[in-house]
Amino acid sequence: MNTLYITGAGVSAESGIPTFRGEDGFWKIGSENYTPMEMATRAMYCQKPAEFLAWYYHRFATYRHHGPNEVHYWLKDKNLITQNIDGLDGKAGNKNYLAIHGRLDQMTMFHEQGEMVDIITAPWDMVDESQLTQSLLDIFKIGKHPELNRSFKPYVLLFDEFYSDLYRIEEATSRMRQCDKIIFMGTSFSVNITNMALDIAMQNQIEVEVVDPKPVILPYAKVVYHTMTAMEYINRYGHNR
Repeated sequence: MNTLYITGAGVSAESGIPTFRGEDGFWKIGSENYTPMEMATRAMYCQKPAEFLAWYYHRFATYRHHGPNEVHYWLKDKNLITQNIDGLDGKAGNKNYLAIHGRLDQMTMFHEQGEMVDIITAPWDMVDESQLTQSLLDIFKIGKHPELNRSFKPYVLLFDEFYSDLYRIEEATSRMRQCDKIIFMGTSFSVNITNMALDIAMQNQIEVEVVDPKPVILPYAKVVYHTMTAMEYINRYGHNR
């Protein structure tokens, strides 16, 4: 059976990375003046790059040295699309996973959406936290505002951006159509990629499983729910998968 796994923030919780919507989650903690939903946007990056980069650094880049957990290692040989930008699936050894929202350890030239550009390593280790704001602006080559084809942008899909081939969206949807089963692990179904996958599953009558301690009930008959964490799931069922 060709099973496709689609993972969310719940899978990385065991690695000490906050989920997005938990009490300590990324989307609960904003800046002094803006909500997380306002911060994680292309508009904020363009208008207030210093505040955007400082928020991004504290919310994401400071977790760059965390390691994979047992779930990531179990998924290392699986057909996998992850919403997570932490790169832990790659660290665990999965050579063919899709990071559909980007990677926190990488960046691109700032470009018009839809263009294909090189993806390069982000030099987070060069950040000087004693002068954080200026250091980030210098590293990302930003003056007052980022400049197209000169400044750099974190390789991460922001709320007001769209899926494109830079984020391998065509390959992702192809994997969805070709699989026999989709297993969602640790995701709240609050982002477009999970809804896209569910739509394809319903159109093609693909079996679905949902692994989450508080699963979202889906409007689809062919769903099996596992009310547990991803770690509990692999401990109970992993040897059969």
